[in-house]
Amino acid sequence: MLALMAISLVVVILGFFKGYPDAPVNDNGTVDPVLYWTYAMVILAIVCAVVVSVFIMAANNPKSLVKLGIGLVCVAVVCVIAYVLASGSEPLAYTGEPVTDGTLKLTDTILNLTWFAGAAAILSIIVGEIASRVRKN
Repeated sequence: MLALMAISLVVVILGFFKGYPDAPVNDNGTVDPVLYWTYAMVILAIVCAVVVSVFIMAANNPKSLVKLGIGLVCVAVVCVIAYVLASGSEPLAYTGEPVTDGTLKLTDTILNLTWFAGAAAILSIIVGEIASRVRKN
């Protein structure tokens, strides 16, 4: 963790004082490298959290890996359903550069997943309240 913090500090300081001259943007090139480093740090954090939790789970209770597998399969099924339902149609009143069909399909898939997650959150709130009321009586 300390090494990653030190590298992050160096990347930010270099970007602030020296800049990154290869960047195509007129901001002295500091935005893209810092964003790429941020993406790398977020991905590394997610991978570490998942891997460490899986190892701890496997050591403490190997049967819980089956539940994890079932959960991953359910998430994969929801993602496939969102992809199948995605239209991939051209956006209305878009005047920018042309976008590939794959990008449009992926964007619609992410929008569908957002709708599914929002609906699941609202449904879980409602079901949770009903369940807590039933348990009290």
